[in-house]
Amino acid sequence: MKKGIVIGLFLGVLMMGLVFLFLNKKETIKIKKEIVDEESMVTKVVETAIPSVVTIRIDRDLGTGFIVSEDGLIVTNKHVIADTQAKYKIVIGNNEEVEVINIYRDPLNDLAILKINKNNLVPLDLGDSDVLKAGQSVIAIGTALGEFRSTVTTGVISGLGRGITAGVVGELEKLSNVIQTDAAINPGNSGGPLFNSSGEVIGVNVAVSQNGQNIGFALPINLIKESIDYFRKTGEFERPYLGVGYKMMEKGAWVESILENSPASKSELKIGDIISQIDGEKLDTLDNGVVVKIINKKKIGDVIEVKIWREKIEKTISVILEKKIN
Repeated sequence: MKKGIVIGLFLGVLMMGLVFLFLNKKETIKIKKEIVDEESMVTKVVETAIPSVVTIRIDRDLGTGFIVSEDGLIVTNKHVIADTQAKYKIVIGNNEEVEVINIYRDPLNDLAILKINKNNLVPLDLGDSDVLKAGQSVIAIGTALGEFRSTVTTGVISGLGRGITAGVVGELEKLSNVIQTDAAINPGNSGGPLFNSSGEVIGVNVAVSQNGQNIGFALPINLIKESIDYFRKTGEFERPYLGVGYKMMEKGAWVESILENSPASKSELKIGDIISQIDGEKLDTLDNGVVVKIINKKKIGDVIEVKIWREKIEKTISVILEKKIN
């Protein structure tokens, strides 16, 4: 009887050990498969995208851009091509240099479209930045440090709807509703694409924090798509603007500043006002890009009704939207 019990216990322990080893091996295989799948995803995106990611240069490499049309339209940051007197060139593929024949600078964003005289190019697929989520995997490609072309870095989306001030002393620019990522980005990456795991461009790399590690920012691609649509229709970046600097609060957008000679300055809006509605659309969100999104839906010359709070009194102000002169 005792011998039978001992044998039974031994077999039970043996079976448990075998089950444990099987499950542990299965989990190990699963982890290895996930790592391989992630690596395959990155290499696939990179292999497909590299031919459409370009370097922008004068007598040296300055930054990055990417192809968005077969007939030679290239997106980059406005600060990459800041010198209005310079003759810029685009480096495509294996050191093929093509002269830029036209530059269109967006007056509202750190964005520019370059035109080169070349056809049959391969444009990158543009994604939808409105459906992004924190923690999503991303891939950045660019000319790192203005020296190392086609540098690939990976990371995740660290945050959405950020508001930052970027640039150098004397040329600072406020950027709203940008994407934050921990994928390594440096000055040479400016103007380069930020991809999702499907190989779609979901942002344009624009800035990096000098005060921390792995804190980079990108303009959402939907903003770029709107600009490209405007450009194709008008041949320039003709879009309306309001002309206020603001900070989102629970009640709406608190007006921090008003640009001189802007539509806002020509209306009754004042610094300290809290904008609660624009044409009936409530500003009941902490999204720093909400005002820009609403204005971007309008046309130059539209009269908008802006509902504000001032000293606990609610009032409505009419503002005529204008084209911003670059």
